Amino acid sequence: MSGQARSVAIIGAGIVGVSTARYLQRSGHAVTLIDPNPPGTGASFGNAGCFNPSSMVPIAGPDTFKSVPGYLMDPLGPLSIRWSYLPRITPWLIRYGLAGTPARIKQQAAALTTLLGNSLEALAPLVADAGAQDLVRRDGILIVYRSEASRKADERGWNLRRDAGITWQELDAGELRAFDPNLTPDLTSGKWVPGNGHTVDPGGLVGKIAECVLAAGGRLVKARASGFDFDGAALRGVITDQGTIAADAVVIAAGAHSKQLARMAGDTLPLETERGYHAVIKTPAVQPRVPTTDSDHKFVVAPMNMGVRIAGTVELAGLDAPPNWQRSQILLRRIGGLYPALGRQYGEDDVTVWMGHRPSFPDSLPVIDRSSRSRDIFYALGHGHVGMTGGPFTGAIIADLISGRPAPIDLSPFKATRFR
Repeated sequence: MSGQARSVAIIGAGIVGVSTARYLQRSGHAVTLIDPNPPGTGASFGNAGCFNPSSMVPIAGPDTFKSVPGYLMDPLGPLSIRWSYLPRITPWLIRYGLAGTPARIKQQAAALTTLLGNSLEALAPLVADAGAQDLVRRDGILIVYRSEASRKADERGWNLRRDAGITWQELDAGELRAFDPNLTPDLTSGKWVPGNGHTVDPGGLVGKIAECVLAAGGRLVKARASGFDFDGAALRGVITDQGTIAADAVVIAAGAHSKQLARMAGDTLPLETERGYHAVIKTPAVQPRVPTTDSDHKFVVAPMNMGVRIAGTVELAGLDAPPNWQRSQILLRRIGGLYPALGRQYGEDDVTVWMGHRPSFPDSLPVIDRSSRSRDIFYALGHGHVGMTGGPFTGAIIADLISGRPAPIDLSPFKATRFR
């Protein structure tokens, strides 16, 4: 049915799912969003809200594992592994280590550059359609360092960014204080990346785009997808706990919950959840000027409509383990070291906390591809730490594929079969 209007079901109503739905509508297709929860209430709700083309540096690196023991030994560290989960995640960790060679990092960074470089341009028409311009800023991000040693530890990533054409402004200690007087004077240097942007309400932005999808004739079905209905080789629809939803094409964009669906579509994928936490100070004494990354302690502080959001940390514990809210408390204990005016004891009425599931592959690349079982099932999943950034352009890519148009970038690095 290349070039014809199609009925497309999108499983997942996060930033990837709603972006895909809207781009499909812009190409003339009918869409149905399927999710058991309201749009924008999963991983898209709780992140730092950044749209960062500069985030094209893979997470795994030659020096990554050197830092892991120190992280695990530090009760305030950015990484936690529940030891009961270690046997299940060990194969993923091995793949993660193998992905961190210099040659593979260079390849992965090049692939991410093609996906993330157009992120703000791909977001713009969705924001305009939804009338959500008030939720998006384009005033850059800041990365700060406490010592020359910590700055030098990041050189690999900045060299990759320079090769990718990313530009930034170097700030010394005095320039940092002039840029944002609320920062601690203990910082020695920083980098302002003006080409990046952020949203002041990630969940609200996704919700606005979803409302636009519905206003344009799309459907939203509150249901949990569990499989696919085939007639021989032909796809007929999506099986859910609310019945079968007819469709002649399906997009799996269910984030960390996509693994079993992908298996039913013919592909075994090493998809894992990196559980992330945040804390929001509802009435902060100060706001950061722009989203600011504490490079030493690996968290981001972002100015948002609901207050100051402190986001970060990685916990490896699977989909089913209950949250460890101590991880959010760690972020609150760290914030005073970056913004002294925020460093006080907070009560339950002052703060909200959250835990969500980043859908991650060990090589830091998502899967954007057709399934092995059916050419009418498409994957748009596993964006890890760059879901908000990569979601809109991923949606545009999927719309091109379903419409019979050539992909705007080389999709070979994002194939599902790369893990075989």
